[in-house]
Amino acid sequence: MPKALVIVESPAKAKTIKRYLGSDYSVEASVGHIRDIIQPKNVKTDKRYNPATHENNSELRSYGIDVAGQSTSENTWEPWYVVSENSKKTITHLRKALKNTELLYLATDEDREGEAIAWHLVEVLKPKIPYYRMVFHEITEKAILEALNHTREIDMDLVAAQEARRIMDRMSGFGWSGVMRQVIGGGASGGPVQSPTTRRLVERERERIRFISADYHSLTASVFSEQDEMFPTKLVEVNGRKVVSGKNDFDENGELKRSSEVVILDQEQASSLQEALKTETLTVSSIERSPYQRKPKPPFTTSTFQQEVINKLGGSASAAMGIAQSLYQNGFITYHRTDSTALSDQAVEAARVSIQTVCGIEYLPEKPRTYENKTASAQLAHEAIRPAGEVFRHPDELKGDLNKDQLRVYEIIWKRTIASQMTDERGETARMLLGGIVSHENNSEPQAVTFSASGRVITHQGFRYIYEETTESDEESEGEGVLPDLPEGEVVTIGQIEVKNHSTKPPARFTESSIVKWMEEVGIGRPSTFSATIGKIRAREYAYKEGRSLVPTVKGIVGTNFLELEFNDEVQYHNRADLERSLDQIANGNEQRTEMLDRWWFEK
Repeated sequence: MPKALVIVESPAKAKTIKRYLGSDYSVEASVGHIRDIIQPKNVKTDKRYNPATHENNSELRSYGIDVAGQSTSENTWEPWYVVSENSKKTITHLRKALKNTELLYLATDEDREGEAIAWHLVEVLKPKIPYYRMVFHEITEKAILEALNHTREIDMDLVAAQEARRIMDRMSGFGWSGVMRQVIGGGASGGPVQSPTTRRLVERERERIRFISADYHSLTASVFSEQDEMFPTKLVEVNGRKVVSGKNDFDENGELKRSSEVVILDQEQASSLQEALKTETLTVSSIERSPYQRKPKPPFTTSTFQQEVINKLGGSASAAMGIAQSLYQNGFITYHRTDSTALSDQAVEAARVSIQTVCGIEYLPEKPRTYENKTASAQLAHEAIRPAGEVFRHPDELKGDLNKDQLRVYEIIWKRTIASQMTDERGETARMLLGGIVSHENNSEPQAVTFSASGRVITHQGFRYIYEETTESDEESEGEGVLPDLPEGEVVTIGQIEVKNHSTKPPARFTESSIVKWMEEVGIGRPSTFSATIGKIRAREYAYKEGRSLVPTVKGIVGTNFLELEFNDEVQYHNRADLERSLDQIANGNEQRTEMLDRWWFEK
C-alpha cells in the first residue's frame, strides 16, 4: 500500500513523475480544476441559499458571488464554488486513493492557477493526514526528489490573486455579455481581456480603412571601382533634398510629412535620371566605418516563446503552448508559463558546456550572462523556458522520443537557451556616400545627386553561429555585403541602373505573434492566458485567420462599437493593465483581495 499520494493536474504529468518515485508513492491527476463558481441559474436551488438573507443579494443571484457575505460592515467577496460535473468521478477516485495513505503532496503547477487547484483539492478532499505543497520547475528525477524534500504550505496570496481574477472575469463577462446579447444577439459575449484585445484588432482595421496610399519611385545603380569591384548603391539625395524612400516619409493620408525637405521621384523624373546617369560617373565623397556589436536575446519567457514559435514555424499560440505543455509534462523542458528570463546556476553551466562542445571555446564568454526581468510579477520565481536537466540534450538525441512538431519546438528552445549564453556578434558597419552632377538633355539646369552604399562585415558570428531570431518586419534589412575600401575622391563608373515603383502600404493586420507582443507590452492579460484569449476571440467569430493575419469580422466590429459606447472605461487598455498590476500586488502579499475588488466594483 502506498504511503503517500501525489496529486498533479494531468495524467501525462502523473505518468512522468511516477517514473521517478518508488512503490511508496501513488501519483494521481486532478485533470485540471475540480471546482468553479456556481452558475447563477442554480443559486436558488443550492443548499446554501437562504431566501431571508439572500433574496436581495443581486450579485449572488446574477454572478454566483456573495459580495456582502454574512457581514453588514465589510464585504467578503465569497464565490459559491461547486464541483464541476466532469470532476465528480475524479474526486471519488482521489478520495479512494487518499485512504490508507500517510501523506498527501499537492504537486500542481507553481503559478496562480496551480496554487488555486491545490487549495480547491484541500477544500474538497478535506484530508485528515498531513499535506504539503510540492513545487518544481522541471520534471526530472533530481527536481522531483528535491521538491519532496523542500515542501511548503499553500501560498494563499497566490490563491487570492487567482480568485480575484476569476471573480472579475465572471462579473465582467456575465455583465457585458448579457447586455450584448440583448442588443446584438447571436451569442455575443464580452470579457475583461478578450474585449480590449478584440478592440485592438478592430482599431487596426479602422486604421487600414482610413489609410490613403502614396506612390513613389526609387533608383538603384550598380557601380564599379577602378579595381573593377562592383557594389550596389541607392539614390538618396537630389540637389541636397532627401529622396523619399519609404512609408516613414508619409502620413496615413498619403501626404508628405516634410514636403519642403524631401523630393518624390515620379516615373518621369526617375526615368530621366536613369537615362542621364548612363553616361556619368560618381565620386566617393565619404566613407564611415564603425564597430558593430549585437548581444543575444534572453532565454524564452512564455510571451517571447509564443511569438518566436509562431514566426518560425507558423501555426497558433495555442498550438505552441500545447506542444510546450507536452514537452514539459514528459520532462524535456522546464515549466513553460513564466515571466522570468533568469536561468539557474545549473542551467547556465549546462548551457556553457553545450557551447564549448557544439560551437567551440571561442564562442564562450569569460563570464555567464545575466538578464534583467522586465516585470515585477509574482511568477518571477520561475526560470525561463529551457531544456530540462543538468545536461541539455542535443535535439539529435531526441529524434526517437519526440514527434516532428515537438522536436522542432524543442530545438528552438535549446538553441535560444544556448545562444543566450554565447558571445556577441561582432563586426563592422560601413556607409559610403558618392556624389555626381547629372545633365539632362531637356534641362539646362544640372542636378547634384548623392548615392549611398552600406554594408556590414561580420568578423565573429557569436550567438548567430547557432541561432537567429525571426521577426515579422517587412522592412529591408541592412546589407551585409562587403564594401570595397575606397579612398575619398575615387571615381566609380555606373553599370546597371534600375527604377522601381513603390506604393505605401496600410498598417499590417495583427498576427497571433504580433497581438501577443502587443498584449505583453500593454499589460493586458497574463502570458499564460494569451493563447486562450486569442482562441476565444476566434471561437466567438470576432476575428478569423487569413493567412497569418487576424481579420476582425462584422460581429467583432459591431461588438467593439457597442462596448466603446456602453463600457468605454472598462475597455480602455490602461485600465486593464492597472488591474493586472493590482493582481500582482495581491499575489505578492502587498494588497488585500477584498479591498481591490471593492475598489474595482464600487468605484468604477
